[in-house]
Amino acid sequence: MAGWKNYIKKSISDPKDLPSYLSCDNEQLDKVHRVYPMRINSYYLNLMKNSGQELRKQAIPDIRELQDREGMIDPLGEENLSPVPNLVHKYPDRALFLVTNQCALYCRFCTRKRKVGKAEMLINDDTISKGIRYLRQNNQIREVLVSGGDPLMLEDSKLEQILRALRKIKSIEVIRIGTRIPCTLPMRITTHLVKMLKKYHPLYINTHFNHPAEITEESSRACKRLADAGIPLGNQSVLLRGINDSPEVMRELLCGLLQIRVKPYYLFQADLTAGTSHFRTSIDKGISLMQSLIGHVSGMAIPTYALDLPDGGGKVPLTPDYLCSVGAKMHFQNYCGHQYAYPNHECSFEQTNPAK
Repeated sequence: MAGWKNYIKKSISDPKDLPSYLSCDNEQLDKVHRVYPMRINSYYLNLMKNSGQELRKQAIPDIRELQDREGMIDPLGEENLSPVPNLVHKYPDRALFLVTNQCALYCRFCTRKRKVGKAEMLINDDTISKGIRYLRQNNQIREVLVSGGDPLMLEDSKLEQILRALRKIKSIEVIRIGTRIPCTLPMRITTHLVKMLKKYHPLYINTHFNHPAEITEESSRACKRLADAGIPLGNQSVLLRGINDSPEVMRELLCGLLQIRVKPYYLFQADLTAGTSHFRTSIDKGISLMQSLIGHVSGMAIPTYALDLPDGGGKVPLTPDYLCSVGAKMHFQNYCGHQYAYPNHECSFEQTNPAK
């Protein structure tokens, strides 16, 4: 059995099996577990042992998941945007292709909390074939995001079968893989996997680190393998209350990602997912956090703070407002609070006859 599979085999999927050092109320957690599945693989469990509450909150069920009165079952309206099972076509030229319902870690804030890890999210050869057929018949789609669940939970051969089928579709220019595995199960990034992935360029990977404690020797090695194979790496974090919503933690995370060759891509406002309200900050706090970053850390480290609108409205960027006034001159306030003017017009040039 491959090494990474042993970590999955030793996963904790029942609250009663949580180690005593985590100090959990197993009776309450069992109520949550009956509604939302739990999986903590042995690598991430060990990481939790040697870190603070920030990693534990992401992985251990919380009774507040059942007390959420604000969240939506399908916050992004994905089911209404699925022309075939497990394929979401929201934007004209892009599609989201869900190829597995399994993850190495079931994050408590997951957007697809309603179905990831559950039998209701049925994915098999038939659903994948229907997705491939839809993509082949809709040649306006030039980019496909392969997601789930986590696509890297698939066997190399199964994942390659999907990538090969996508590459045969002439209208598809770019393939992206959305995976949290470089963070939550980095030993899955084997030399064999990377050798296979690099055959399908242009291929991009967006991974998902939320806290600097997740940047370890193992996860750094995994990202290095992918980057050395010419695979551009981006990171999509979620802004999580009490986990990464302070300027100090976010700066450490973003600068740490650059050091392991991962470009911060998005910082998402947490979705209105049922069972996750205790993770959400206000948008005001997120904008304030971005203001503490812009100009104070490298522009390479600055992600786009974005909200994925409910009911399939799509992503919109949320940025601090540096514009003070509009007129013949635009007045701006910079990251230090100083004001600057910039002319607000187009120069006109009179045509003259060249000297004879």
